[in-house]
Amino acid sequence: MATRALREVVGRRRVGATGIGGGRRFSDSAAAAAAAAPVGAAERGDGGGGKAVNLFTAVNQALHIALDTDPRSYVFGEDVGFGGVFRCTTGLADRFGKQRVFNTPLCEQGIAGFAIGLAAMGNRAIAEIQFADYIFPAFDQIVNEAAKFRYRSGNEFNCGGLTIRSPYGAVGHGGHYHSQSPEAFFCHVPGLKVVIPRSPREAKGLLLASIRDPNPVIFFEPKWLYRLSVEEVPEGDYMLPLSQAEVIRKGSDITLIGWGAQLAVLEQACEDASKVGISCELIDLRTLIPWDKETVEASVSKTGKLLISHEAPITGGFGAEIAASIAERCFQRLEAPVARVCGLDTPFPLVYEPFYMPTKNKILDAIKATVNY
Repeated sequence: MATRALREVVGRRRVGATGIGGGRRFSDSAAAAAAAAPVGAAERGDGGGGKAVNLFTAVNQALHIALDTDPRSYVFGEDVGFGGVFRCTTGLADRFGKQRVFNTPLCEQGIAGFAIGLAAMGNRAIAEIQFADYIFPAFDQIVNEAAKFRYRSGNEFNCGGLTIRSPYGAVGHGGHYHSQSPEAFFCHVPGLKVVIPRSPREAKGLLLASIRDPNPVIFFEPKWLYRLSVEEVPEGDYMLPLSQAEVIRKGSDITLIGWGAQLAVLEQACEDASKVGISCELIDLRTLIPWDKETVEASVSKTGKLLISHEAPITGGFGAEIAASIAERCFQRLEAPVARVCGLDTPFPLVYEPFYMPTKNKILDAIKATVNY
């Protein structure tokens, strides 16, 4: 599907992309960002007044806004027309019609291929992979087509209008086909951006920014928090900046880094650490690729210690990339080895999930060991 669309693009039109950034050939210039967003789209705004909603409702609001503000936007995937497994697309087909919001066959390769072709023709393709565990059949399409169009054409055309949404992570009873965290696979691919929100407000603002970003984005949503995480979310149109980490808790003894659902676990560990006199600075990375090295470096330069935590297996996880980068940047300022508290190097278990997960107690033990090194 993507190949046929590519031939059409080359033969009939070229979708321009300006700017090359970060050595990964992203289109990050102000002109490209402005062209990517529809006229009147909010930029870093607060979205007006808000009300308390859960995470899946915040995602639903973002999709409504994306479809409403840009007629080039389309939402599709398995069961999307019915509202989806987690109800994130509820009401979209009724409001915007089945030509713009529709079901696809159970074929991840086809979903990705169609999305790539649609985006290459200048549209906003918002594809849903029902569970992140099922994204691997589409791996070739995403890695060798979506991520490389801009490279292969000498920056003359692209599929920057592509956003792939997918629920990821543990859910308490999912086993190895409904619990995986595959973000590190995509962080290794030049040309893709990888974004993971921790809360409803973050989910809405980051999803809208991802959809309007002039680069293909993999947007993983923590399914554990779809209904569990509730906070006040602006009702209007707003975006949160990509590639900008957020310091959500100030501290002086150690820096903690995570993303997605793991932030809630890290926050609990910070509270417990404070009870024994340890001051933790907590950072939500938000965008994994390209990630905000400067914010992390500034924090580690202050605390002298770093702990990274994620659900994915520890070996080859994205935490290893952070650890290596900070070791290069902060070697003389580090007062202890960089610590990682992550999932185990096993397939995701069902019965043994509590032992696999990087829990609050595991993190607290690692905090104490690192601070007392």
